[in-house]
Parts: sequence; C-alpha cells; structure tokens
Amino acid sequence: MDLWVGIPVTVAVGFLVTCVLGFVLVPLLQKLKFGQTVLDIGPVWHRTKQGTPTMGGIMFIIGFAIAFGVTLVVDHLMGGDLLVFGNEMPQSVRIKVYGGLLLSLGFALIGFLDDYIKVAKKRNLGLTEVQKTVLQILFIAAYLTVLYRSGCDYMFIPYVGMWYDMGIWFWLLGFVAIWATVNAVNFADGIDGLCPSVTMVACVFFAVTAILRGYGGVSLVASATFGALAGFLVWNWNPAKVIMGDVGSHFLGGIVVTLAYTLDAPWMILAIGVIYVAEFLSDVIQVFYIKTHNGKKLFKMAPLHHHYEMSGWSEKKIVCVFSIVGAIGGIVAVALTWFGRLQ
Repeated sequence: MDLWVGIPVTVAVGFLVTCVLGFVLVPLLQKLKFGQTVLDIGPVWHRTKQGTPTMGGIMFIIGFAIAFGVTLVVDHLMGGDLLVFGNEMPQSVRIKVYGGLLLSLGFALIGFLDDYIKVAKKRNLGLTEVQKTVLQILFIAAYLTVLYRSGCDYMFIPYVGMWYDMGIWFWLLGFVAIWATVNAVNFADGIDGLCPSVTMVACVFFAVTAILRGYGGVSLVASATFGALAGFLVWNWNPAKVIMGDVGSHFLGGIVVTLAYTLDAPWMILAIGVIYVAEFLSDVIQVFYIKTHNGKKLFKMAPLHHHYEMSGWSEKKIVCVFSIVGAIGGIVAVALTWFGRLQ
C-alpha cells in the first residue's frame, strides 16, 4: 500500500470507528453514571458540566488501535512495508514504535484507574499524586530501559547531528521529558475540545516531520491518532457530550512521547507541544508565585486556558487560538528539523 493511500485510509478508519463508538459508549457511560465531578474551585460556569460522561478516551483508544492495526495488516497482506512489518524499516524505529505504544497503554491504564476511582467514589480526586507518580515512573523506567538496552539511547539535535554518547543525560532528560509531557497533556484537558484539537495539530506536524526524515511509515501513528481524535471531537466539541478523562489524556501523552522519540527528537515536544508546555508551566509558576508572594496570584487561574476563561474568552475561542499557536510551534519544529540537518 502506498503511503499516500495509507495515511488517508488510516485517518478515515480512525474517524469512523471512534465516531460510531460514541453512539454506543456515551449512552453506556450515562447508564453507568460515570459522570464528571466538577471542583468548586473551578470557574462557576463549569458546574453545568457536572455529570457529563467521562472516560470517553476509551473511544479514541479503540479507534486508534483499529485504524493503526487494520492499515498495517492490509499493507502486509498487499506485500507492502509501510512500517513495522517491513524489513527495510530500521529496527530502532520498530522498537520505539512498539515500545512507545505499550508505554501509551500503560499510561492509559493509570488514567483508567484514576478515572474509575473518581466515578466510583463520586469525587474529583482519584489516585493520589504519589500513587500516580510512582506508577508513571515505573512505566517510564521500563520504556527507557528497553531503548537503552536496544542501543536507542541517542538524540537528533538540529545543526549538531546525532548525540550518541548521552550518558546519564539519556536517563535524566528522559524521565523529565516523558513525565512532564504526560502530565502536561493532562493539564490541557480542561475545557471542551481543547486537548483533542491541539493534539490533532501536533499529529499533523509529527507526520510531516516523519516523512521529511524518511520515516514515512511512522506518520501512520500520527494519522491514526488524528483520525481517532477527529471522531472523538464530534462528541467532545463544546458543549461536550463526553469528556476524555485521564484514561484519554494519559494515552495521548504517551502517543506524543512515542512520536517524538521515534523521530529521535524529544526536544520537538517543546515546539510542537508548545501548548502543553504553556499549560504545564503556567500551573507550576502559579503555585510558586502564590507561595512566594503571600498568596497573590500571577494568573487569574491556572492552567493557562482557565486564565483566558476568567478573562472572558469563550471555550471555542481558546481552542481555536491555542490550536493556531500550536500550529506555529509545529512549523518551527519542522523548520528546525529540515534546515538543521547536517548535509
């Protein structure tokens, strides 16, 4: 199967499967009374979201799996070599793709446990921060160990080339980058349509970068994610009929990590994921500022999207503006990758 056929097919399958699943899963979540509990400290108008079905991320996880799996199987049966079935694809890429997808599912499991505890106890606090962090660190350690033992402990740096002898930095940067990413993506899931929208934008630029770097098959991971999120957005656009929950945001954090590491460029998360970075840092800065300025706030509310909500922006406006900013970050990442390569 030609890559330019595989990409639209993967997107279409992901979209259709996820969108159709909504007709089954959303009513089921409502029947099970798996509704979102809104914190009193949030914006007052968010209280109207009380009871909105959560754990909807299961929809696009299934959609992603079916879209990605079907495309690869069909390609294999047709004698193609778009990605992991092809012997021409470097082993390091196959390891990073499969290892990353397992990491994503591991994070999704953590998110599922967190969501289930929330809905079972009817409160907005699931796993404790310690429990969640320990589980995340265990999965991150497993992923990095697989990469290290497979000889994949290197990074592409624009205008410098491959950094092979990373030493302890492979572990330090890896733990910080992956942990921060999965939690940053989680922070972006605060208003209707925001997390899926900015992640779809990120997927476009990851796919473009993969093609430019000669790893065209890797774009199928981004394409499957894009299609599945597009199908989910049908249900999650304001006013949302379902919320992805931690099971969804944690999975997406893993996918972002998978794509960045498969392209040998974790630094790309800073540019392509500029919205994730802004959301994460705004929360960290807010906490630090409050503690060092006698309770005064720098932002009206954190993470950043809530600040703009409190400033009068509608949720739809925030989603659109943040997506545009994410696209600008994606352009920067692609430019650095293309012009920063060594001839």
